[in-house]
Amino acid sequence: MTGELPPAAQQLKSAIQTRTARIGVVGLGYVGLPLLQAFVRAGFSTIGYDVDPDKVARLMAGESYIQHVPSEWIADWLAEKRFAATADMSRLSEADAILICVPTPLNESRDPDLTYVRATAEQIAAHLRPGQLVILESTTYPGTTRDVIVPLLKTRELEPGQDFFVAYSPEREDPGNQDFTASRIPKVVGGLDPVSLELADLLYSQAVVRTVAVSNCEVAEACKILENTYRAVNIALVNELKVLFDRLGIDVWEVIDAAKTKPFGFQAFYPGPGLGGHCIPIDPFYLTWLARRHEMPTRFIELAGEINTAMPRYVLGQVAEALNDMGKPVRDSRIGILGIAYKRDIDDPRESPSFKLIELLVARGAVVSYNDPHIPRLPAMRHYQVPPLTSQPLTPEYLAAQDGVLIATDHSRYDWEFVARHAPMIVDTRNATRHIRHPQARIYRA
Repeated sequence: MTGELPPAAQQLKSAIQTRTARIGVVGLGYVGLPLLQAFVRAGFSTIGYDVDPDKVARLMAGESYIQHVPSEWIADWLAEKRFAATADMSRLSEADAILICVPTPLNESRDPDLTYVRATAEQIAAHLRPGQLVILESTTYPGTTRDVIVPLLKTRELEPGQDFFVAYSPEREDPGNQDFTASRIPKVVGGLDPVSLELADLLYSQAVVRTVAVSNCEVAEACKILENTYRAVNIALVNELKVLFDRLGIDVWEVIDAAKTKPFGFQAFYPGPGLGGHCIPIDPFYLTWLARRHEMPTRFIELAGEINTAMPRYVLGQVAEALNDMGKPVRDSRIGILGIAYKRDIDDPRESPSFKLIELLVARGAVVSYNDPHIPRLPAMRHYQVPPLTSQPLTPEYLAAQDGVLIATDHSRYDWEFVARHAPMIVDTRNATRHIRHPQARIYRA
């Protein structure tokens, strides 16, 4: 950027460069805590905000509640006096940069629910002071930062781009993947104006491997939607092919393994029992909602959503067929689900297809239990009605007592030979048992 910065911007720029700026993160969950780690490691002092006082108390005691954020990190932050957590939103004035990492779910009609984003912006507005930088990281539709956040922050006394600064930088987290921690993932940054972009880009450049500055907030917002819509559409494609190939007697997993040997023009995606996580099952619907507002169809995206949403029912059908081969109905059959987390080796259950599978099995009269080494108790979920269950010990007795075992998540801690040796029947949605050669194993790929 050329030209002289406004005084408030110049002061903030100097604080960022000298790493004396204090970084605030609102929402201390799967995105917020790794982001704090990136800034603490870069030498910044930080403050975390969350409306849940239990989370705050645990953090201030040096205890983490997220598996891939070790308690040692929290203890180190506290020992170095580079971190404090609070539920007191009046302390938002203490942060020089405020990064918003709150949930952006869908409502019952699958429209964007910005309740948490709006509430956070209102709390920031109540304590906004000159020289602060506000960055939204929560996934949302293009236009949210400009049309929702800025009007809530703007006052007669404080003008965006002059007195305070606003940007959008989409979160990019891959829980459980140690090769891509927050500091190792490039950050896309879009600013409300050139000054805001310069400050936000400078801030992230201190803590992450690389920044990618784009022309405005809307491009950055659309970037995140594109990333996850791309994945949702391609997963839908292989899910549909899985159902087709199953009818044709072809192993879709073998097909994918063969196709990915092509060194160009192909990226492997894999089928499953449905979509999980906070991003892929949700983000594309933000775009379809925005398209409807502009009277535009998004047939491709909506079709992908229909296919992926239908996968749990397909899996239920496979379970019913497997039980039928054993002369058993679904009703009163004991089904043990292996894996509640939405992906392997994490403790994140958000939007996991396992909840829908439990719902469908219970509705058909099955007696459902589960094991997940990362999720000891089944949490209450906003969109699913599931019984209060706890993870059962994965013993030979437990497996033998089931009429069937449904593999929903292929955690690396599972010993599949052990499972195949003791379970009367297995329905495998993740190709986890592909190497099992146990002669007595009754395994169905779903």
